[in-house]
Amino acid sequence: MVDNLRNHAQSSGLSKKVDLVITSPLMRTLQTAVGVFGGEGYLNEPDIPPLMMENAGKSGRAAISSLNCPPIVAVELCREHLGVRPCDKRSSISDYRTLFPGVDFSLVESDEDILWKADIREANEELAERGRQFLSWLWTRREKEIAVVTHSGFLFHMLSTFGNDCHPLIKTEICKQ
Repeated sequence: MVDNLRNHAQSSGLSKKVDLVITSPLMRTLQTAVGVFGGEGYLNEPDIPPLMMENAGKSGRAAISSLNCPPIVAVELCREHLGVRPCDKRSSISDYRTLFPGVDFSLVESDEDILWKADIREANEELAERGRQFLSWLWTRREKEIAVVTHSGFLFHMLSTFGNDCHPLIKTEICKQ
């Protein structure tokens, strides 16, 4: 899937237009963001860190260069549902910095995942509110062309809060799973 997205982003010219990539700080989105928008294979350039180390997250992938690619920034607000499901818990940022040295984690406030709770699942309304906060934050960015690599659940609940003043077909379209 990542290879197909990368090929599409390159063949459509999208990868050359993007000024910034925002990603959720979970392994699967980090791998996708780097795989789609990262440079070619890493050649051990002394002054250029790789975006991703070889086999990061047991991906079986070669290291990926940060050369000639947009900055990639991890943002907690665009994470998947918080709580209960272990697949939605992130690793420590110190571990991620080792695996993804070219990704900017400076906006993540805590090294450990203090947002995820083993016994409490974030309510859909809370996720939708986090989505609104994310969009408000996104509007403050100076970059004009921003790619967001996130999760379907996050998008579904965030987008379902919009379109109430639209034609029902439009509301249906933006609120599909």
